[in-house]
Amino acid sequence: MIRRCVQIAAFGLLVYLLVGVSFPPGHVFDPNSLSDAETLPVELFLWLDPLVGVSAVIAARIVAIAIVASAAVILLCIIMPRVFCGWICPMGALIDAFDWLVGRWTRPIHQRPGRWWTRARYGVLGVVIGASLFGVMLAGFVAPLVVLTRGSVFTIGRVQGGAARGWETLTPAGWAVWISAGILAGTLLVGLLGRRFWCRVLCPSGALLSLASGGRIYERRVNSNCTGCGKCVDTCAFGAVNDDFTTRHGACAFCRTCSAICPAEAISFANRLSSPGGKPARTGRRAAIAAMLVGAGAGGAVKWALAHQGARKQSRFIRPPGSVAEEQFLALCVQCGQCVQVCPGPVLHPAGLDAGLDALWTPIVIPTHAACHPDCNFCTQVCPTGAIQPLSLEQKRSFVMGVAKIDTSICLPHCGAEDCRLCYDECTAAGYDAIEMREIKLDIGDIDEGAFSDMERDAMSKIEAPFITDKCVGCGLCEYRCHSQRVINTKSLPRSAIIVHPPETNR
Repeated sequence: MIRRCVQIAAFGLLVYLLVGVSFPPGHVFDPNSLSDAETLPVELFLWLDPLVGVSAVIAARIVAIAIVASAAVILLCIIMPRVFCGWICPMGALIDAFDWLVGRWTRPIHQRPGRWWTRARYGVLGVVIGASLFGVMLAGFVAPLVVLTRGSVFTIGRVQGGAARGWETLTPAGWAVWISAGILAGTLLVGLLGRRFWCRVLCPSGALLSLASGGRIYERRVNSNCTGCGKCVDTCAFGAVNDDFTTRHGACAFCRTCSAICPAEAISFANRLSSPGGKPARTGRRAAIAAMLVGAGAGGAVKWALAHQGARKQSRFIRPPGSVAEEQFLALCVQCGQCVQVCPGPVLHPAGLDAGLDALWTPIVIPTHAACHPDCNFCTQVCPTGAIQPLSLEQKRSFVMGVAKIDTSICLPHCGAEDCRLCYDECTAAGYDAIEMREIKLDIGDIDEGAFSDMERDAMSKIEAPFITDKCVGCGLCEYRCHSQRVINTKSLPRSAIIVHPPETNR
């Protein structure tokens, strides 16, 4: 009962952080809304996923902030093996709820513990870590709390955003959304093959904690009172009890369910050094090493392919303020979607398959959809790995996300079609002052002598047109205003006449 209460509390806290704290206000923007509501960091559970911190450190070759919480979880599980999986992990709580619901209507396929394929999670872990060695981040595809966070953001978060801000503010649900929702659904549906199937067979974070259990201090013990009733085997959702009722220590999640149900009180959880015994766990180290080599080979192949493509496809994307250099960004970003969730515009959207698998779900700026608010730094405050660095509002306003460029072939004043100051007014109002209105000469052609006075001819041959200065930070306010007013409302332009491009230099 205590474990269930802890699980429910952890899951409820995650839901509160995702829905109640990280979602920005729908109508009135308040630059302090996130900090005022954030009694706990909204990225807390992403930090706690051990695979996030470990893979980020290996892939980016830096000490990412997530490694601190990841190390704490690993140390906790050295004391009590996989206690995070059995007590704290919100994905585990959700899987338990799904298994309970499915168990009422269907009969999951019984899977005997200890089969060779139950060690597949070590293979998944090996592939993720092996790819990280070459700077390729794959943890976002399989790390359980990333899968849960992103799946929630791109499903529940979209519904919440549409209801609060209007459905027109949402971009179409592309492959990025459907793939994310499919992966989350898949982690639950595999429960039809057996209870906690994802946790027992596939979860790489659980595999990492199982490897750490080799240094465990406490472990499950079975004494001579055991009557061989088999209740512990049937009740263990993690497949940690062998047929002879000894323990597979690498699978045990310290949930104590078996001891609570044992009629002979033959099961205890004791200090490992206090008494010998127990069957050694087959942790699948050879499978993990083999998969790591495969992952390293795959990561190396991806890197080689990208190097021979010349400029990366992702270079055409604008990243959020505070983003590190593109190559390091892709090595650090776990594609959790948390920055997309807190964006009030929303100007941030997940990249689709056109960005490539290594950049799928990474945040990109779409200025035609919204602009980056000058008084918002929310996305810089919630990144779990440091792919987006924390910025104060002052730092954020000076961070160069991109550079606006004017298409003089269609810009109305540059073409001499009509006066227009929309981009200038928007930029000035925001305090950036990165656009200047300068007088330019127009070709008015041959005009009959006497048709206009010299003063009128002079006025007709001049117009004020916008020019971008080196103060531009690429916030997108100009592009959004031009697109919404001239392309959408008046339909006087086929596309925005001012477009924000990625910065010329890689930060």
